[in-house]
Amino acid sequence: MEYDIQICNHNYFLADAIHRSSGYRPLLKTYQALIIDEAHKFSETAQQMYGKRLGKEDIAEICTLLEQEKYTLTAAKLRESFRQLFTALVPEDHDRDQEKYRAGLEQKRISFQPDASVRRALKNCVRLLKKAEDTTAGKIPRWGSNLLGESREILLLFFSMNPGRVLFLEFDRKGNPALCAIHRRLAERLERDVWEPGIPAILTSGTLAAGGSFRRIRQVSGLTACSRVREYMAASPFQYEKNVLLYLPYVENYRRSRIKGGRAGKQKVSKEQERIRIIAGQIGKLIESTNGHTLVLFTSYTMMGSVYRKLKGKASVPILRVWKDSQRVIREFKEHKNAVLFAAGSCWEGMDFPGDMVSSLIIVRLPFPVPDPVREAERERYQSLQEYIRQIVVPDMQLKLRQGFGRAIRTENDTCVVSILDSRAARGGRYHEAVLEALPRCRMTEDIGDVERFIRERKGIDYYM
Repeated sequence: MEYDIQICNHNYFLADAIHRSSGYRPLLKTYQALIIDEAHKFSETAQQMYGKRLGKEDIAEICTLLEQEKYTLTAAKLRESFRQLFTALVPEDHDRDQEKYRAGLEQKRISFQPDASVRRALKNCVRLLKKAEDTTAGKIPRWGSNLLGESREILLLFFSMNPGRVLFLEFDRKGNPALCAIHRRLAERLERDVWEPGIPAILTSGTLAAGGSFRRIRQVSGLTACSRVREYMAASPFQYEKNVLLYLPYVENYRRSRIKGGRAGKQKVSKEQERIRIIAGQIGKLIESTNGHTLVLFTSYTMMGSVYRKLKGKASVPILRVWKDSQRVIREFKEHKNAVLFAAGSCWEGMDFPGDMVSSLIIVRLPFPVPDPVREAERERYQSLQEYIRQIVVPDMQLKLRQGFGRAIRTENDTCVVSILDSRAARGGRYHEAVLEALPRCRMTEDIGDVERFIRERKGIDYYM
């Protein structure tokens, strides 16, 4: 058959590219042109597709297959050996830290730094996997044999401390560890597999440029050395200067204060507690100034929970938070029409609230990327921390900030106040100019009174019903 258009997701496209470069049978029909939509997510998908991961669920799948094929003793030995490995992988402070991550629904990555017990457990698992391969050769389904071989290869990467990979542990929301390995030269692999064949391509997204430059997206997509690249930035149809008010309040540095604490006498309030108090106060004032209709974006589920507990039941409109059942909560937010929604994580993009539903967007903290082993490996390429921050950290923050800002205006008739409560974004703040570079030109204010006046001037009587 012939197709005029083929549609697939990033993962399937990259799987096809890997198949072609490795000489395997292609997954897609041969194509003459390529369009990659939502291209700001392309490099993130590439990390998954070119990476290796081995977790408890993979071992459970292998052992279940072996048991079904009557290799019960082999399965039992593998289960026990991997139980010992995953136990040895958990750091001493994990139980204490894990409660925070469980409460915050956040994942945790740590560098792989094996001690003697981990290396012994790795060696034993490799030995048992090889023995299982030999014992079951030609006697179990091919996919099972492949899974055994791939699992052993992943463990060998960690046992040999392969220098071509970034090796780390990733703990899921239940606290289970997984062994993860990502190519250090991922951009070069993309250049070889995707761009070198010379197929004409368009990469498009609403958030490809950081600070007016495509340099960062070219870097992570493997296009830095490509001479065929042309750049184009389309003007937005939205009248931001007319329909958006950017509120950048000046917030003093969070200082330690003292409170009275019953029999304990005077007790210090931690810097974090003081910060939560200030943020909750700011959000509360904004909610009242705009009569709800508010989306609040957090960079941390932990902070979101703390602020939520401070404000719950104290506002004149309902306050909801996206936690586990996100779709149900979002539906409830839409039904209320003037409620407040606290959100984090993936909610920075993809959510669509047109009209008056979100007339106030609050960004609590600038969305700087969280340090992890993958980013630490990238930092090694730069001579100084300052250069790394300027070239990598700030552009990544700008892209994420623009994605969050995009929740404010969804149609040409929408009007919205966008508030950034991070003191580093305020006038005189360290990243004030970087924030302005990332966002379209808007009216700005430091006066919360302007927020209420802006809403009153642009909203009808139905808005306040």
